[in-house]
Amino acid sequence: MALLSNKEISLALSSLDDWSFSNNKIHKNISFNTYMDGISFVNQLAKIAEEKNHHPDLTIGWCQVGIVLTSHDQGGVTDQCLSMAKIIDNMIDE
Repeated sequence: MALLSNKEISLALSSLDDWSFSNNKIHKNISFNTYMDGISFVNQLAKIAEEKNHHPDLTIGWCQVGIVLTSHDQGGVTDQCLSMAKIIDNMIDE
């Protein structure tokens, strides 16, 4: 899968909720009502990431989960990263 240009990434992020782009990665922080809500979200996301074979870098904090998506193989953002970002946004909206 090919790397996307900065223009392609910016255009795609305009249709997503609260994602940002820097250092060849897209980022999002999500707040939860409780610590365990964040842990439940991470567990659900981990299953999907494994199915899709695209694994985000995650940071778990008190009622917060930070998500970073990049292609570790390609060294930047691909369509697969954006697809995973859409999946994550849909998980939050449920």
